[in-house]
Amino acid sequence: MDIRFSRLSVLFLVLLSWTSFTTTDAYDALDPNGNITIKWDIMSWTPDGYVAVVTIFNFQQYRHIQAPGWQLGWTWLKKEVIWSMVGAQATEQGDCSKFKGNIPHCCKKTPTVVDLLPGTPYNQQISNCCKGGVISSWAQDPSTAVSSFQISVGQSGTTNKTVRAPRNITLKSPGPGYTCGPAKNVMPSKFISGDKRRKTQALLTWNMTCTYSQFLARKTPTCCVSLSSFYNQTIVPCPTCSCGCQNSSQSGTCVDNPKISSVVPATSGKNNLEPLLQCTQHMCPIRVHWHVKTNYKEYWRVKVTITNFNYNMNYTQWNMVVQHPNFDNLTQLFSFNYKPLNPYAGINDTAMLWGIKFYNDFLSQAGPIGNVQSELLFRKNPSKFTFEKGWAFPRRIYFNGDNCVMPPPDSYPWLPNATPNLATSPLIILVITLFSFLILM
Repeated sequence: MDIRFSRLSVLFLVLLSWTSFTTTDAYDALDPNGNITIKWDIMSWTPDGYVAVVTIFNFQQYRHIQAPGWQLGWTWLKKEVIWSMVGAQATEQGDCSKFKGNIPHCCKKTPTVVDLLPGTPYNQQISNCCKGGVISSWAQDPSTAVSSFQISVGQSGTTNKTVRAPRNITLKSPGPGYTCGPAKNVMPSKFISGDKRRKTQALLTWNMTCTYSQFLARKTPTCCVSLSSFYNQTIVPCPTCSCGCQNSSQSGTCVDNPKISSVVPATSGKNNLEPLLQCTQHMCPIRVHWHVKTNYKEYWRVKVTITNFNYNMNYTQWNMVVQHPNFDNLTQLFSFNYKPLNPYAGINDTAMLWGIKFYNDFLSQAGPIGNVQSELLFRKNPSKFTFEKGWAFPRRIYFNGDNCVMPPPDSYPWLPNATPNLATSPLIILVITLFSFLILM
């Protein structure tokens, strides 16, 4: 009896661990080489330190940093201070009481730096600064996927051998999610003059690499997917509690439509990291609806609608990544920009979509105009195309780099004369196998 109970306990623990396993690894299958690289270039020495240009490169294909922007922090190894900055500022000055006369910009051992806002006077700017911390993704616009600032550091080393790199690098966007590695000494950066006839280089260069994990950023998803089609009246909603559940015992979890006008004006127009959601059964800030709209002889058409349910957030430079096997035959796209993402050579099943500048690249907060729409026209591939078994619906959807919750496949709209393929899931197979094993023991 004890042996059997022990075996049962072990099998139960195996089953529990198998079903509840969640990875915290930052690897992204759709962007395997994506990262943010911070380059710290020392350009000149000063009597008690150095002047450096710090550049943040966003090499992520579809994950950008939106308002209110990035926050970069670190820990000084010695007793360094920041004498001055151009193109950015420290959020706190710290205790500079021991200095007489010339007061440093920041004396904290663990400073936090933010970008300056647009409209900053030119004498306080540097190239690629002053965008409010907003950094585009690399696929959307490489020219704006960079942010820079200049920093004058004192009470540090004044040679390559005595200077020390900052440690414990932190990057917020503006919330958590990024993990940064230690600073590495690399080949000095080189710079080309305006007339392209001369090259100069940094005296010393450090690189720090930061990778993103959705699990570290937040414990719950931020978007979900609903589905519908012309050949079935069923509208498949986002799964219930996709991003959370309405908590009737706690006020302030969401806002019902009749109460919106009394709550929203106080926060309207201001991005707030704490969401104020419209009450829904899915409780997600963002819903993506995929509607199979029309079937032609050689083509088929899809309508995509992105709806914002967050009254505290306007999404600037939003983007969406969709995985579907027919993107290799995408013929036309209306009112969205498009770029294929080919993380693996020879497979074109992943597309990045984003808004057109000054038209719909700004997704307004929840309300009558809190949505954007597009239609996609696909050419049929006779060897692949079918409306059966949910083939016309996406495999995965990401919004602003976060994986959206999909409905279960057996709930997809089916053809009128078809029934869902009740294929046995791996979990059911495992459970049956375990119980069969227990019975035979």
